[in-house]
Amino acid sequence: MRVTEETRTRVTPAANAGMVPSSLRSQIYADLRRRLQRAEFGPRHRLVDTEVAARYGTSRMPAREALMALASQGFLQQTTRGFAVPDHSSRDIRDIFAVRRLIEPEAAAAAARNLDEDGLAALLAARDLAREACGNGDAEGLMEANIAFRGIWLDAVDNSRLVETIEGFRDHIQTVRISTLRRAATRVVVLDGIEALSAAFAERDEAAVRAGMHAFMDAAEAEFFDAVKADGRDEGQ
Repeated sequence: MRVTEETRTRVTPAANAGMVPSSLRSQIYADLRRRLQRAEFGPRHRLVDTEVAARYGTSRMPAREALMALASQGFLQQTTRGFAVPDHSSRDIRDIFAVRRLIEPEAAAAAARNLDEDGLAALLAARDLAREACGNGDAEGLMEANIAFRGIWLDAVDNSRLVETIEGFRDHIQTVRISTLRRAATRVVVLDGIEALSAAFAERDEAAVRAGMHAFMDAAEAEFFDAVKADGRDEGQ
């Protein structure tokens, strides 16, 4: 896949730091980050700069710089044989949820203040896509709808550094999310959370949004570890 104008996607401010927006490096970074968000690479999947360069039809240096940028932000780990997708331990996941609880409810409440009618319409459209995906047992579709839903309310948060932090923590556990979304119980948890938040956003009710986000994360964490137990994995790892 050769990088062209059509493959460019928006890069977060953190990703753009020190980069020329139109550079091959930033294009490769943006596409790989998008693919990591959608769990196209599983834990421990290796990415080698020469192979990435060949895929994007470019030289090794832009590919390596993109991989280094992703590694510096925690999306990849550098190894002796290139780069690899992290295999998060249960402790890592608990720590990430703990940090998210500290910042996301307040950010969502701020979004409730700022969300305009177009934003609300887009949010409800994402909710409808989540309903459809859940009804069809479509884990990938539900993940896409959830990503869209979060992206819409995050766009209404007027603190760019807070948004960058939230997006980073979200992306760090995205690779484990698709596996749990294949469970019907997890899909119900996600849809219930989206439904509750949609209703609170529609009312511009900051307290309800804040409480809904807390409840959503509590339920999501509990369901994740239920899935771990059902899968026979060791929660202490």
